[in-house]
Amino acid sequence: MGFAFTVAWRFLREGRFQTLLIVIGVAAGVGVVAYVSALIQGLQGNTIERTLGTQAHLTVKPREERTELPPAAAGTPPAAALRDVQPRAQRLRTLDDWRGIEAEMARLPGVLAATSVAAGAALAQRGEASRAITLTGIDLEGYDRVVPLRDRIVEGAARVAPGDALVGRQLAEDLGLVLGDRFVVRAGGGNAAADTFKIAGLFDLGSRELNRRFVYVTQTSAQSLLGIPGGMTNTYGRVTDLFGAAGLASTLRARTGVEVESWMDSNAQLLSALQAQSISTGLIRAFTSLVVMLGIASVLVVSVVQKRKEIGILRAMGATRAQMTQVFLLQGAIVGWVGSLIGVALAQALLWAFSTFARGSDGKPLFVVSLPLDLALAVALVATAAGVLAAVAPARRAARLDPAQAIRL
Repeated sequence: MGFAFTVAWRFLREGRFQTLLIVIGVAAGVGVVAYVSALIQGLQGNTIERTLGTQAHLTVKPREERTELPPAAAGTPPAAALRDVQPRAQRLRTLDDWRGIEAEMARLPGVLAATSVAAGAALAQRGEASRAITLTGIDLEGYDRVVPLRDRIVEGAARVAPGDALVGRQLAEDLGLVLGDRFVVRAGGGNAAADTFKIAGLFDLGSRELNRRFVYVTQTSAQSLLGIPGGMTNTYGRVTDLFGAAGLASTLRARTGVEVESWMDSNAQLLSALQAQSISTGLIRAFTSLVVMLGIASVLVVSVVQKRKEIGILRAMGATRAQMTQVFLLQGAIVGWVGSLIGVALAQALLWAFSTFARGSDGKPLFVVSLPLDLALAVALVATAAGVLAAVAPARRAARLDPAQAIRL
């Protein structure tokens, strides 16, 4: 191997200009692949965080009440059997055995946390101003493990105690409320129950509509206002593998028989966009790798032609075909490795420039993106392997050269 490495290195040094060009080509290809991969990965992470950072990955819902058509009497004509059925009015429903469902969800491998909430429509009022809201009764400790609500508090304290409420920033502005003010919550659906709450904290969920809609109180307060004492309307779960949420939902559905919806079901368009981004990144990687391989192969083929005499002399001096094969395989590996290191450094510089200078309308960076170590190593190893594969054909051609004919040329 020492002989092969020495000869390979000498051939690369002698063809300085060709070596420089192909190293630059490999570096450019690796830089593009690493930059685009890291950028797409960062974009997906940012999109998922913005979209799913404020919602559960798994949601258990009560079954909908449906009106079934009675069976048609025997001998009744098909036309006469048709009926216009009025859908049943939906009332606020609770989960049967929500404690058992919550415990079963928490036991599933891959589920980080599970919690149950009591949620329903209500009206927030202060003086003449009023807004329709979703009143949500939570256990703050359990809910925060599923949806990191504490991280979203922008003013006040993350406190959900009797008489206290967490309110969205936009809702507070709409009602003319500030931290510490009191407001009235009146249950919807014909329920005349009402209660007064003090704002303990203001949150920002990253969406004006969500900030206008949600109000968080204790579970007992929500159950009392919504007329569901002791009941829960949903059970939420957080998973370790986002893209395994659908499988966990199916497993929980099979075990308990309840209706379970994963974030993949409720965010089908987001899932399609993420899949399209992943496919695009894969295509870019494949075509860039192919271009890099063709570039290395073309340069090494030229090197075989230019070094025919040297190859013939080495063969005449006792170099074996295996050693000559190793010479050109090592050239491909060296070019691929050196080019990949430069390419990774180039990608890192581009990502730094993007994170520093690319800013949104608010003057803040769009999102911070970096090149993970595992991604950098993977790209470098793939580039090196591509260099070795590209050198296979030139190496075999060099090994097949007849020493006598090569020297005479």
